[in-house]
Amino acid sequence: MKVLVVGANGKVARHFADQVKEHPTIAEKAVIRSEEQLAFFKNRKIETVLLDIINNSIEEFSAAMKDVDAVVFSAGAGGKGLDKTIMVDLDGAIKIMTAAQQAEVKRFVMVSTFKTGRKEISREIKANSSLAPYTIAKNYADEWLKNRTDLDWTIIHPGSLTDEKGTGKITLADSLTKELEKAFISREDVATVILAVLENPNTIGKEFEIITGETPIKTALESYK
Repeated sequence: MKVLVVGANGKVARHFADQVKEHPTIAEKAVIRSEEQLAFFKNRKIETVLLDIINNSIEEFSAAMKDVDAVVFSAGAGGKGLDKTIMVDLDGAIKIMTAAQQAEVKRFVMVSTFKTGRKEISREIKANSSLAPYTIAKNYADEWLKNRTDLDWTIIHPGSLTDEKGTGKITLADSLTKELEKAFISREDVATVILAVLENPNTIGKEFEIITGETPIKTALESYK
């Protein structure tokens, strides 16, 4: 399986690259935005394609997908303003979904954010939270994926991301009761979850939240109904 990773230079996706480079059956094709990002992937013998989620077209992304079997969307504006949030986390996500459909690539893994429901959005708006626009964009991108495409999707909602070393163990559920400020998971573990999701077709059509926990990642995914 060859996987196109959009947002490949992000911290989670770099962990994914480190894991997938040794994988016996999964290979990565990394979408990078600039030549400056090339060295990291070249050193790991990972194929790259130079595309920008804002400036390149659906057709250009679709062309890059002609030789892949799955897409991972791990891009994010990273708090660079409302305009970038809309262009990357909402419009950019839908562009990539549309490109995947045009290229007839069915498998699509979305790395979303922790709580994206209307209840959480309303709370963030009332609190004048800077996260509100990001959460709103992620919510609508997730809903588009589920309801406006025929892709074989999985949506991952990780808790607050840390740079701690991964434990390989998580808590996974449709909706976890913890608030974001109490719900943590390492970026390395999120990357491991992405890889495990790609290995497990039973995760197709599933949407779940993950935080650090006590259950080995593969076991958590295999037992999730």
